[in-house]
Amino acid sequence: MQRTIRSVARSTATSVLRTPQRTLSAKVSDDEIAILQKLLQSAQSRAQEEARAAAEAAMGPPGSGPRFQIQTFNAISPVGLTNFPVSQFMLTGSSGKVPEGIEDEPHAVLLRSHKLQPDEVKPSVRAIARCGAGTNNIPIDEMTKRGVPVFNTPGANANSVKELVICGLLLASRGIVEGIDHVKTKIQVEESEHKSIAARIEKDKKFFVGQEISGKTLAVCGLGNIGAMVAEAGIALGMNVVGYDPKISVDAAWRLPNTVRRMQSLEEVFAAADYVTINMPYIKGVTHHAIDKSVLAKMKPNCHMLNMARGEIVDGKALLALYENGHKGKYICDFADPFMQGHSHFICIPHLGASTEEAEDNCAEMAAKQIINFLETGTIKNSVNFPNANLEKQDRSRTRLCIINRNEVGVLGEITTLLGSKGLNIVQQLNTSRDDISYNVIDVDESGVEDITGVSEALMALDAVLSTRVIWTGSADEGPKDFYTKDVSFCG
Repeated sequence: MQRTIRSVARSTATSVLRTPQRTLSAKVSDDEIAILQKLLQSAQSRAQEEARAAAEAAMGPPGSGPRFQIQTFNAISPVGLTNFPVSQFMLTGSSGKVPEGIEDEPHAVLLRSHKLQPDEVKPSVRAIARCGAGTNNIPIDEMTKRGVPVFNTPGANANSVKELVICGLLLASRGIVEGIDHVKTKIQVEESEHKSIAARIEKDKKFFVGQEISGKTLAVCGLGNIGAMVAEAGIALGMNVVGYDPKISVDAAWRLPNTVRRMQSLEEVFAAADYVTINMPYIKGVTHHAIDKSVLAKMKPNCHMLNMARGEIVDGKALLALYENGHKGKYICDFADPFMQGHSHFICIPHLGASTEEAEDNCAEMAAKQIINFLETGTIKNSVNFPNANLEKQDRSRTRLCIINRNEVGVLGEITTLLGSKGLNIVQQLNTSRDDISYNVIDVDESGVEDITGVSEALMALDAVLSTRVIWTGSADEGPKDFYTKDVSFCG
């Protein structure tokens, strides 16, 4: 193209010297039009090629078909995101843009602390995973009504939080924070030379005498993944450990050291403690202000309390009143408190419990694997609003139906009767429920699956059914097809 343009330029220059103005203008115009036409054709070809490349990128390798779109909020650890093969999944939202020409249709959401709004969850979304334990930033009730399972990652950040609890024990038992602050704001301000600073430090250390934690009693409130690890750490540090958890699971009970003495109430466990660590989950209406005035009243005057779970679990107003009545122990909290903020016995940590590279990697990886497993096989594990469900596939040739419905009497019978009327033979099935939601995983003979669209539409016509999904192979290679919800008739 450059050679053609130079040639035209030389030809035009010669014409300026040898031809009348009218002839020159006509010749230049014809040449320019020809050049512009070639440039336009070249630009159109490039645009078509870019569009084709974008479409191929969205589709993945040749023959793989459309990919699942995973919409992310916040900065998700790359260690977790690499679990999504690029040939099967497309990362969107905070992790990438949807290519031009491809519909923005997320099939799963991955997030950390983003306050998720209901209108941010499109009808195509089949699952949401929180990279962490707490899910109070997700509209759980609304997602349950829509039939969308919400996953979390219990235990993935347990070691990180456990280590901060150990740090909190030491911050409570020794005047570490107070001493450091004294050096910065008093000694270094009042003394100018190193010799005088060193002498003043030795003189003033008597103000920050603490206690050893060995031999003291540590009360662990909440004996799940984090609580069990904290209990083990306390024992390793020479502490006497007591615990309280009214809903401890069998697995958690097995993990618990046998030297931990279980208490029957919060009041009882607080009364026995020199140090209390709160490791229970925050559940609105259940554990909100679980540590209230009556529980706090049982504390020894010098008992220290650590809260690395959620600030709302402790009634800050009642706690402040306790301090105003002479309580001496410290309150170490990983969250701000509107009543205790600024109090001399309150040490506020800026929510660092899970803020380690390892914890963020573990949470993201666990969340990604749970999403993939759900999309590929319908398996549900660690959901906060759906029952656990795992039905091993007997034969890859079987076709799997995943049906979500309201937990109402007679619905399972309607579903199985309908499938039978469509000529489908049920090979195996799983029906399980949690509160108002019911989940069905049904494997049928492939030979009877001819009109899957008709079957899905018939299922969706049942009043209690919220969504249906067909899984053909149990691999993400098949892509996001054959998904029906009450909000949209078809996605994928």
